[in-house]
Amino acid sequence: MGLLPLPYDTGHLSLPLEPGDNVQVLTPPSSNFRPPDTPEETVRRALESPLASPPLPELVRGKNKIVIITSDHTRPVPSRITLPILLAEIKKANPQAQITLLVATGMHRPSTPEELAHKFGRPVLDRVTVVNHRAEADGEMTFLGTLPSGGELWINRLAVEADLLIGEGFIEPHFFAGFSGGRKSVLPGIASRKTVLFNHNAQFIASPYARTGVLGNNPIHKDMVRSAQQAKLAFILNVVINAGKEIIHCVAGHPLEAHHAGCEFVRKITAVKAQPADIVISTNGGYPLDQNVYQSVKGMTAAEATAKPDAVIIMVARCRDGLGGDYFFHQLADQPSPQGTMDKIMATPREETVLDQWESQILARILIKHKVIMVTDPFLAGYIRQMHMDWAPTLEEALSKARAVKGADASITVIPDGVGIIVEQS
Repeated sequence: MGLLPLPYDTGHLSLPLEPGDNVQVLTPPSSNFRPPDTPEETVRRALESPLASPPLPELVRGKNKIVIITSDHTRPVPSRITLPILLAEIKKANPQAQITLLVATGMHRPSTPEELAHKFGRPVLDRVTVVNHRAEADGEMTFLGTLPSGGELWINRLAVEADLLIGEGFIEPHFFAGFSGGRKSVLPGIASRKTVLFNHNAQFIASPYARTGVLGNNPIHKDMVRSAQQAKLAFILNVVINAGKEIIHCVAGHPLEAHHAGCEFVRKITAVKAQPADIVISTNGGYPLDQNVYQSVKGMTAAEATAKPDAVIIMVARCRDGLGGDYFFHQLADQPSPQGTMDKIMATPREETVLDQWESQILARILIKHKVIMVTDPFLAGYIRQMHMDWAPTLEEALSKARAVKGADASITVIPDGVGIIVEQS
């Protein structure tokens, strides 16, 4: 019996299975992609050849207040590599520039000093001012008009008052925005609570276009694009990483044009054909995206896309930070069934969207169709069951439970990185 390694926290768990006629493994081309240059060279080359934009040195000249929107501790952006290069480019052209890193927490908690030091490195933190965005701090927001959806756009005042606004981040498949990166640094990254909640409303999440890898007709993406335009996001530096969190590609330049080019690259190296199965095993690619149950819903959507009707989904995630939100927990646990959760959410008007509703809606959608077994920390077992899922302490036990439902000869599809893949229907 062979062993398939599955990312779990900062290490791996071993799945006692061998690929064969009854066991398929969905691995995107990105896992074997090796760029011709070093990560640093890849980033520098992108900055030297920006897409649909003047070079960064031209943009920063004469600008006093420069704000760089950057991802928080929940995103595996290799900022220790990208930011020193970006800061050097800015300072070379404009030594007097005052630079602020605005951490795009979205609706997450603020990053701690330790998390910031780990993510950015002390040399970066010693050179710039760092501010955590606080979505609930209405007094720190500025109104920038109405979005195509009818929602109000309120974003962090620091971004609005900047002479130049830059976005730094990464592009990967996203389970309802299509792709991360680009415009997403503004909405939800540095938007107010009310703006994010309206954008993540039940009707938009229910749209068949609000899916992984889909931008066309995606109502969530449409609002995000307008938010970036209204905020005057001028330049982005977005990388693409593989399963090992290594930089394999980089785009820089115009916020929309460069992002579109990056998305097409990601699609090319992450899209795989679905392999429908009775049992589907997925992960969130390990740390940092498997920090809580909330984030783990992303990996479940990849399993959903290749699961047969009534299939069993096994989700592998360490969840060192627990559930990821009390609202998220209670929206599932306080209802008698996932259908009850879905009914309540779908009856919620756009302007009354509540925190975490979108994640609960997507999880309920999956649970209505599939049994989900989570392999995660034992302290979460009771909570997992209250949320209408099952729990197993090991992959072996989870697989045994799944086979008890679907049969010893059930077909199995394994997705080693559920957040780094686009599962396309055959």
